[in-house]
Amino acid sequence: MKKILVTGALGQIGSELTTKLRSVYGADHVIATDIRKKEDDIIVQSGPFEVLDVTDAQRMFDIAKAYQVDTVIHLAALLSATAEAQPLLAWNLNMGGLVNALEVSRELNCQFFTPSSIGAFGPSTPKDNTPQDTIQRPTTMYGVNKVAGELLCDYYFHKFGVDTRGLRFPGLISYVTPPGGGTTDYAVEIYYKAVQDGKYTSYIGKGTYMDMMYMPDALNAIINLMETDGSKLIHRNSFNVTAMSFEPEQVAASIKKYIPTFTMDYNVDPVRQAIADSWPNSIDASAAKQEWGFTADYDLDKMTRDMLEKLRQKLVEKAS
Repeated sequence: MKKILVTGALGQIGSELTTKLRSVYGADHVIATDIRKKEDDIIVQSGPFEVLDVTDAQRMFDIAKAYQVDTVIHLAALLSATAEAQPLLAWNLNMGGLVNALEVSRELNCQFFTPSSIGAFGPSTPKDNTPQDTIQRPTTMYGVNKVAGELLCDYYFHKFGVDTRGLRFPGLISYVTPPGGGTTDYAVEIYYKAVQDGKYTSYIGKGTYMDMMYMPDALNAIINLMETDGSKLIHRNSFNVTAMSFEPEQVAASIKKYIPTFTMDYNVDPVRQAIADSWPNSIDASAAKQEWGFTADYDLDKMTRDMLEKLRQKLVEKAS
């Protein structure tokens, strides 16, 4: 990767990945794009930025060509709960944007990355230690988008030789950006509320296990996959990756180690609970480990300690 175009650069993954990429490859070598522009955002201020609606194919091509990019990292999408509330918008944005990004990569001979998700699995997928290759029959629009996206990326690799790569991310936890409409966002909100209020009401029910990953591990996974010699890859779109699997009570117990007075209750959201129930309890990441050396550094307690520390700093800085 020498010149990288990032779509959705102001989103949950994009805001942190863009910063990480600029630190690794140089600020001028990472072109951030998003549908909106926030003049005071560090992403806008720290390097090249262009306003881009990913459904505008010509605009995307013009930006990529003007900056002579050799890598496209396509992150712009509606997340699970938001997509379920607006399914047609989700299809048009998630799939239309993906096709446009793949076409740019084909025409300009770019390496390509887009994330998939555990949402690509469904209720008929094996729930425990979900294999890399297994049945995928999701029951949400977001999941349908992700399965179709995986297949489409495979198609562009086999049909056109586009160097497509992807990861099936679990829930991603971060202190940098607020939750953005995902089913697993409770695992981000709980830390904010723990620091701010000392209590939290979970919209995901007790005993609901889902795979999770701390954002630093996710960013490293993207870069490591993209830097791997493609001849070593058997799978491309997409690799199972995970760092931990837990349910809400376990997060609360981890927080209580650092905030003993923390309390949690429940008010289950039936829509997001139904989505969570259709996903695996835990997934098998052995293919990623074997093919390109995937590892994760953070477990639940290590992540909790870092999240609480960083959020305290963030909220103090915001108040000052």
